[in-house]
Amino acid sequence: MKWTELCIYTTNEAIEPISNIIHEAGASGVVIEDKLDLEADWDDSFGEIYELNPDDYPEEGVRLKAYLPVNSFLGETVSEIKQAINNLLLFDIDIGPNKITLSEVNEEEWATAWKKYYKPAKISERVTITPTWEDYQPVSTDELIIELDPGMAFGTGTHPTTVLSIQGLEQYVNDGDIVMDVGCGSGVLSIASVLLGAKRVFACDLDEVAVQSAKLNVKVNKVGSQVQVRQNNLLNNVNEQADIIVANILAEVILRFEQDAFRIMKPGGVFITSGIIQAKKQQVKDGLENAGFDIVEINQMEDWISIIAKKPEESR
Repeated sequence: MKWTELCIYTTNEAIEPISNIIHEAGASGVVIEDKLDLEADWDDSFGEIYELNPDDYPEEGVRLKAYLPVNSFLGETVSEIKQAINNLLLFDIDIGPNKITLSEVNEEEWATAWKKYYKPAKISERVTITPTWEDYQPVSTDELIIELDPGMAFGTGTHPTTVLSIQGLEQYVNDGDIVMDVGCGSGVLSIASVLLGAKRVFACDLDEVAVQSAKLNVKVNKVGSQVQVRQNNLLNNVNEQADIIVANILAEVILRFEQDAFRIMKPGGVFITSGIIQAKKQQVKDGLENAGFDIVEINQMEDWISIIAKKPEESR
């Protein structure tokens, strides 16, 4: 079978929204080649992931690569992707040069291309994410292992926004907690919540492809009895009370449901938000405070921000 490699030259700011666009167009995963990964002063407190090869990265900016089957709809699909990326300008997202190239690969090359990018990564004190095909052995007795298949997942779980979210969950999830994972994508945050002690997780995403991806990953990690995945628009018509709400999505989307988050949050509950660019930090902070939350932490990894807020014990 023939596949087309779609390569998009863009910016770090546009990684998450363009990745979502590509997934919605039918690609089963995205390769991220970010020049900043070569320049970053990596925190080695969790152990080195693997050596990066400069030849795999652009001279500047970011390359996003995805693989689409060669069929009669390919031209239409690519056109729709281009239009959706251009529409990001309406949200003041810098899409950079937005240069798109296409090249043809065969199925064997495609499979090899995926797997060379993904290795086990220890992303917090206790959580390690590993591809399903790696024979990974825990290095400590309290290590928590999440298995993901990038062929069916939305990313590998090692993007800074996801790392910030998992680190927040590791700090705030208590045994027996009820967690809401809004915009669940691959379901990695739902899986991490259960491994960290959550009693139940309600995971939702508007994208049906994401819902199916999350269900598969939940099954692979044997937490299906504790995680309920469903298609839903943010927290619309959700009335279950939560101890923790986690949302790794765009700042603009967080600001569409901060009041619903406050409504269903138990007093003393924690709202973990991520996927926020520096320019939107104050806007999200103000929105959370206006909804009634107290800001307890603002964390940063590379250019990404995570804001952790708490509902007062006695709501104002």
